[in-house]
Amino acid sequence: MNELQKYYPNHIAELQSRSKKALHRDNLQGFVIHSGQEIKVFLDDYSYPFKVNPHFKTWLPLTNLPNSWLIINGEDKPTLIYYQPDDFWHKVEVLEDNYWNEHFDIKVISNAKDVEKLLPYDKKGFAYIGAHVEVAKALGFEFINPESSLNYIHYHRAYKTEYEQVCLRRANAIAVKGHKAAKAAFLDGSSEFDIQQEYLKTIQHTANETPYGNIVALNKNASILHYTALEKSVPQAHRSFLIDAGASFSGYGADITRTYSFKRDKFAELIARMDSLMLKAVDKLKPGASYVDLHIQTYKDIGNVLAEFDFINVTGEQAFEAGIISTFFPHGLGHHLGLQTHDVGGFMADERGTHVASPAEHPFLRTSRIIEANQVFTIEPGLYFIDSLLEKLKASKNSKMINWNAVEEMKVYGGIRIEDNIIVHQLHNENMTRDLEL
Repeated sequence: MNELQKYYPNHIAELQSRSKKALHRDNLQGFVIHSGQEIKVFLDDYSYPFKVNPHFKTWLPLTNLPNSWLIINGEDKPTLIYYQPDDFWHKVEVLEDNYWNEHFDIKVISNAKDVEKLLPYDKKGFAYIGAHVEVAKALGFEFINPESSLNYIHYHRAYKTEYEQVCLRRANAIAVKGHKAAKAAFLDGSSEFDIQQEYLKTIQHTANETPYGNIVALNKNASILHYTALEKSVPQAHRSFLIDAGASFSGYGADITRTYSFKRDKFAELIARMDSLMLKAVDKLKPGASYVDLHIQTYKDIGNVLAEFDFINVTGEQAFEAGIISTFFPHGLGHHLGLQTHDVGGFMADERGTHVASPAEHPFLRTSRIIEANQVFTIEPGLYFIDSLLEKLKASKNSKMINWNAVEEMKVYGGIRIEDNIIVHQLHNENMTRDLEL
């Protein structure tokens, strides 16, 4: 028996329990979860890449199955309506025997419209969960994505079952192989485009199968936080390389970032310093702690790094008080990770979905929730030299706090981000990324 087969029954039992409680809160009989459907490109006859509803793939490791449905009531064996068309134009996802089959009452349809015959006739007590509201209305659903139910489900999705943790470890293992291949390609002098191709080849993913669009940035392009342009030409000189790239396993994603210097220089020293700062933050990721407080402490630590490397003419504390650290670290420390790269539930204080806002001084945080066991996070501090932000700082009253010559020297490198994926356990943290020797 493999790990997936071992832990999957308990995963299903937990989802059944959560569903039963969520249904009871809204006085509903069941959820009808739509996997989704393909969306046609405007004025054309082909579709955008299909992305499955995360509420569907939390039950099943099926990520490329449009026009399929789950009927859940929290007690009986869930019904899976599996769409398997007779189609000679496209590859059909044929239903196969697998570890999950026995947990569902499976009904196969070859025509997507046949689903209406298999859905509950009286839909008054059932809620549609999915993206296609027009489909839900046409089928006669009155309750569509009820907020109370979704709040409950999203809140509890932050707690990963043992099955989910296995999937996340495997996603990390795949991604780490790709990262090692990408580093070698960088040191071999490849272009961004060729590094991306080497990464995808190594992890055996297409670009549409990664959990998000990979960031593969050489030199100054590393200062663009969500850079995805992939220049095809080789730069005149290789100075730095930032890669933020993940991998998928059974619907769960890894999200890993590394930064490298081509030479042993000051930028390489800065990377090493940011790496130790990042691991320090990981050590403080403990049950009962505040993620907001951890972000603020790391933010202050980056101020100290700015002082250590002579980028500022004041202390780290003075930089914090003046608010200038945000010029160099303009994003949050990390986020929840799971079925989605930026997983849901990060701003919820309770099952009702009570919102906990980020501090006004740190608006780009992706979670404000108290840290608890079985939650999974990314930790990803960064230090960047972004032209537009530096220009604003230079024009401000705090300009004299900056050693502009030292900053100018670093702009050609773009910036640094280092990101690991962490499972918080009651008595220790499991750094899935470092455990794989990356």
